[in-house]
Amino acid sequence: MRIGTLALAVLTLGLLASATWGALTETVVVNVDALVASAANLTIGATTINFPDADPDTTPVVPAQQNPVVVTASAQTGSKKVVDLSVMAAGDLTSGSNTIPITNVSWIATGSGYLPGTMSRTSPQPAGNWQGHGTRNGTFSYFLVNSWAYKTGNYTATATYTLTVP
Repeated sequence: MRIGTLALAVLTLGLLASATWGALTETVVVNVDALVASAANLTIGATTINFPDADPDTTPVVPAQQNPVVVTASAQTGSKKVVDLSVMAAGDLTSGSNTIPITNVSWIATGSGYLPGTMSRTSPQPAGNWQGHGTRNGTFSYFLVNSWAYKTGNYTATATYTLTVP
């Protein structure tokens, strides 16, 4: 019985060894592709900016109540591509037939690449400029030039921010 067990063990080892020695392998190459297209995302922390009533003698420039407004711009583009943020007002501040020139609204900016400026209804104004991909965080603080010449009213205007990613 010992000889039979020994013979069976040798036969089993022999079969295992021959299975490994005579093993066949086949390889297949798989190509992996990933398309990464240009993309943009812009978040502005306040979509309404309010300037409170103030005495023009004591407050010649009125800060917005929401200041500072957090701005986050994300761009997916090439490392050498230029990303632009601009803003353009649809018109002047209006209350009925009364107007305040939108150019009386300006902003200062913090954060790398963000730019200060003055609103315009005739051409887009630069508000940020960066090279390459990534997320840029900053703030805008808005101001209105105050004047005794303004007629009473609740003045409104809209401005559109555009993040351009090539």
